[in-house]
Amino acid sequence: MPSRRAAVVLSILMLTTAACAARVDDLRPSGAPGVLFIPAGVKDTVHRIGGCQMFPTDNPWNTAISNDPVDPNSANYLSHMHAASTYLHPDFGHNPHYGIPITVAPPSTKFVPMKFFLYPNQSDPGPYPFPPNARIEGGPHSNGDRHVLVVYQGNCNLYETWRSFYVGPGWRAANGARFDLSSNTLRHICWTSADAAGLPIAPALPDPDEVQAGAVTHAMRFTVATTQRAFVYPARHYASTSTDPNDPPMGLRVRLKGSFDLSKFHGQSLVILQALKTYGMMLADNGSDWYITGATDSRWNDQDLDQIKTVPASAFEVVKHTGKIVTNC
Repeated sequence: MPSRRAAVVLSILMLTTAACAARVDDLRPSGAPGVLFIPAGVKDTVHRIGGCQMFPTDNPWNTAISNDPVDPNSANYLSHMHAASTYLHPDFGHNPHYGIPITVAPPSTKFVPMKFFLYPNQSDPGPYPFPPNARIEGGPHSNGDRHVLVVYQGNCNLYETWRSFYVGPGWRAANGARFDLSSNTLRHICWTSADAAGLPIAPALPDPDEVQAGAVTHAMRFTVATTQRAFVYPARHYASTSTDPNDPPMGLRVRLKGSFDLSKFHGQSLVILQALKTYGMMLADNGSDWYITGATDSRWNDQDLDQIKTVPASAFEVVKHTGKIVTNC
């Protein structure tokens, strides 16, 4: 007969398995809105940051697309993304200035004023739970995008800003976006976010914890140099003047072909490439061709990640998108 503790763990495991497709609201412990607690010893493959589930299981980021049809315009999109002459590039690694960091803010974090200087009319107003030492992409002296991503454990909301500067007592940023992680609600149509596509960033970033657990269970984000003045679901915004229908729209989703041989890959790279077959990645911003973003973390193994740089972009295919292409905001 199993011990009482073993029986309790088994009961919790059965409940977790049965409820894997349930609404987040139904799984929250009383008094802890938005936080899903997994007992020690119970394996959890749902993407969480700071205990907060990164959107419901039926959210596009968490939906497998390995069996979805190929888009009829896949070959043209790939050509315009220079797939024939480009390889994947992991834009993250051991260096603390690579990747985009995520700050987990406890419920005690104070909400501070925010000032948005570039897209105030497309920003969710403050205050935000941004601590003075919230981590900035590239470090506090960076001249780059300076993204700040904060997961607030008090209500499991995600706050993201672009070109972010601490000015005390609050922050100044180009724009800001808030996402309720228990909901599939999108931003207003034609609104940007910290990403040009109007998408969240944090749920797309692979990190060493989930890779070490053996599976990345969500889509990732990538950039290309040339995009179309258009977007497709779940993107909400474009950042281009090109009207060429063969240029990729924001939100375009690609996947590594099922036939691509992964037998020579190992370690962190293998887990990431397996996820690219199952969940793929979404076009989220303008940038270098076929750059994949990950979480900033010194536990990445650069030698291991270099394997990803041997994967040709031509090994991908474009997944047929749902909904119409929006070209006019």
